[in-house]
Amino acid sequence: MSNEIMQKLPNQLTVLRVLLVPVFLILIFFDNSVTNVLSAIVFVVASVTDFIDGYLARKYRVVSDFGKILDPIADKILVAAALISLIQIDRLNAVVVIILLSREFAVGGLRDFASSKGTIIPAGFFGKIKTAFQMTALTLLIYKNELLGINIFLVGKILIYLSVIISVYSGFVYYRNFFRQEVNA
Repeated sequence: MSNEIMQKLPNQLTVLRVLLVPVFLILIFFDNSVTNVLSAIVFVVASVTDFIDGYLARKYRVVSDFGKILDPIADKILVAAALISLIQIDRLNAVVVIILLSREFAVGGLRDFASSKGTIIPAGFFGKIKTAFQMTALTLLIYKNELLGINIFLVGKILIYLSVIISVYSGFVYYRNFFRQEVNA
């Protein structure tokens, strides 16, 4: 691929992720076996663009200010849309969504505060585990259909509750580590 394409591709993938959200929402609100599969596919494609755009930006050293700002926003829009839509179609309890979104706002706020002091807070191990559990759980809750005799929806419910525990713990770890660092600085 040409250098010009590599310069633009990560940001284009981020924009694609945002543009896939309305497609996802249209499909999920039909709430039938076919649109459940299609909305799960759209959600997975959108989720994978997050990994790919970050990988390409780092590999080709094309990290941009636009990407730094839009990428985390695109991630939050996708996840929030999935979580809130799952409440609307009665697949997820609002308390779970409130906890998960509150953690995202709290960690995002901490990152902004740290950044204002010149400190970058990278994604930690538990944050990455949280993301893996959450994205897998959301995909399964969106898919909902049985697969090879497995109750995918039940597996998704179990994983989303595990992701709540991991989310709260990882949020605590971010705050603990930051304020330990601040005290020792």
